[in-house]
This record gives sequence, structure tokens and C-alpha cells, in this order.
Amino acid sequence: MRLLLATAALLTAAAATAQPDPSPDAAATTQPATALAYTRATLEQTRVIIDSDRTHNQQLEALHDLLKDFLDTDAMGRAALDKHWQKFSPQQQREFLTLFRELFQRTYVQKLLLFDRPDFDYVGEETVDDYVRVDTLILTPRDEFAVTYRFQPKGKAWLATDIQIEDLSLTTNFRRQLNQLLTKSSVENVLNRMRRKYGKAVAEDEAEDQ
Repeated sequence: MRLLLATAALLTAAAATAQPDPSPDAAATTQPATALAYTRATLEQTRVIIDSDRTHNQQLEALHDLLKDFLDTDAMGRAALDKHWQKFSPQQQREFLTLFRELFQRTYVQKLLLFDRPDFDYVGEETVDDYVRVDTLILTPRDEFAVTYRFQPKGKAWLATDIQIEDLSLTTNFRRQLNQLLTKSSVENVLNRMRRKYGKAVAEDEAEDQ
């Protein structure tokens, strides 16, 4: 359960201060055919980054870049807002999804870096209804944690639309927290919280992409 502690700080914990990595690891140009193979290829690249002698902030930045094409944070963000999605104007919806991408990526990245030299075990994949479930384990010298990815195909690649750690879905966890916030506060107040925490990082990402 220690792996789940970071999710409790959705809009209260400060975002990590990341420095640009002069040579970020890029995703493979040819995507593996199966969701399991794609997961393995991506996580093995995270292992290389985590095992490197880069600073903590450089590791955060490199992992952040790597996972941009691995996580479908737009689908996660819409699912996390759930019934509150219609309360947002189209402009607010777009801004929320941009800020949520930063939030989700940093939450997931921080979880990978909670461990010293984590190892991964790839259990298998299964087609369930209209998605593919990939089961993995994060292994440490003292513990192991089940991590399940839910994938949808996108062309020749795959996008993770949810991640479950042990028995907790990250999307469901964010939905509960956002529902609590939006029940008591306005859309603009919630966006202001997210802007304060993640707006600077989003602006820096957009500047780098230009």
C-alpha cells in the first residue's frame, strides 16, 4: 500500500521541479505489435532512465517525455471528471485536459521513482470486451506490487487509458477527489488550483514543442 500514498495529494502536493534533459530517451520508432510487447518496451526504457546517473530531476523529465505517447491522459481526464465534464466550457475542458496530463504523468512518474532500481515482471495480457488488459509486477528487494494497464489500440500503437496499482485505479482515485472538490467548489477555483501547481510546467512543455 505504500505505493498508493502519493495519489492522495492530487491538488495539494507541489509538482516536481524538473530541469530539461539534454538527451531525453525517445520511444521506439517501430511500435511492438501487442500491448504486452509495447508495455515491456516502454518499461524497459524507464529502467534505463532510472538506472542512469542522471539527477532526479533529469530522470523525471526524461520519463515525462517517454510517457507522452504511452498514456491517453485525455481519456483519463474525461473519465476522471465524469458527470462534472458538462460543467466545463469547451475552453475550460481543453485547459483541464492539458493540466490533467501534467498531473497524471507526474503522479505516475513519481511512483516509478519511489523505488531504488525497480525491476519489472510481465505477467501477460488478456482481451476484455473492447480493451486489452496487461498485467505486470514492480519488484523490489522487499516487496512486489501488481500494476495493471488498460489499453486501447491506436493505429499500430497502443494507449493506456487507465492504470491500476494493486486494487486502486488511478483514474477512479482522481475521479473521487475531483468529485469532492467540484461538489464544494467552482470549476474556476479547481482550475486555479491546477494552474498554480502545473501551469508553469505546461507552459515550459509548450515552449519546448515550438
